[in-house]
Amino acid sequence: MLSPWSQLFPISSFHLGFTTFSPSPASIDEHHVISVRLADSPLGIHKITRSLTHEVVCPPPTLHPSSDDPQLAWQARYPKGSCSPKTEIPGGFGFYLGGPKEIVSLLEGAKEAVFGYRVMFEKGWEWVKGGKLPGIYGGIGDIAYRCSGGRQNDRCKCFDVRLMWRRGGQGEIYAYLPINETNTNALIAVPPCSEANPDYGISVGIGAWIFGSGVWTTIAQRVQLNDIGRADGELQLWINGECVIHAKGLIFREDEASHIKGMHFQTFFGGHGSDWASPKDQHAWFSDVSGAVIR
Repeated sequence: MLSPWSQLFPISSFHLGFTTFSPSPASIDEHHVISVRLADSPLGIHKITRSLTHEVVCPPPTLHPSSDDPQLAWQARYPKGSCSPKTEIPGGFGFYLGGPKEIVSLLEGAKEAVFGYRVMFEKGWEWVKGGKLPGIYGGIGDIAYRCSGGRQNDRCKCFDVRLMWRRGGQGEIYAYLPINETNTNALIAVPPCSEANPDYGISVGIGAWIFGSGVWTTIAQRVQLNDIGRADGELQLWINGECVIHAKGLIFREDEASHIKGMHFQTFFGGHGSDWASPKDQHAWFSDVSGAVIR
């Protein structure tokens, strides 16, 4: 089985990376990776959903403890009845993450990047209908923010590819890309099942993997921007080091000013409405946040 380090960086080479994972100093130097604390300022966290918290805690032991298990993690709380941040009982947390300043400056001119993290749902987790998980976002200036939640305006100027869990722990990418037939056709073709939701994003690769509870899952996501005027963008996802989704022929941007910005680090139950809500108080933990500019 691949090490957590290899699962977070499932690519052969890259220009510069960062991680809150704790490999040996030799590994850091060899791979051109900046070691960063799991904290807001070093990770370039901004636009925090103020009604929610993401405190750093010592996560509980897993069902199968390992020496590679994270020692520190952000804790997400999902109170009973909680749903999206806009509902009466909010849950989870939300913010945007660009990484350390060296990464942020490189992203402005980058064509390809990978971001990842590890997540653990508490033992006995109840999945209900589904919920959101962090993923890469980007676009032009401030228009890149909030490229989700059913947004339709300026969709040619932003992209957001957060993940979701669904019933029984089925995983998917919940993609908001510029609205056009090329993107719809390419994303709908992703196995084992994909579908365009009637008024929101496209569910990509539904059931391509299954989340477990009480164990750490390592997620790494790669975006390759398209050349302007061409449909040659790519979206790739690894779960525990295995490539489970690889969509090609995509259009992430129509303007050179649109670029990868980092991660939309958001999680909550929903959807909207009580049928999406958490049936009890639940917790999840997020750790080993990492990223790299490939080129």
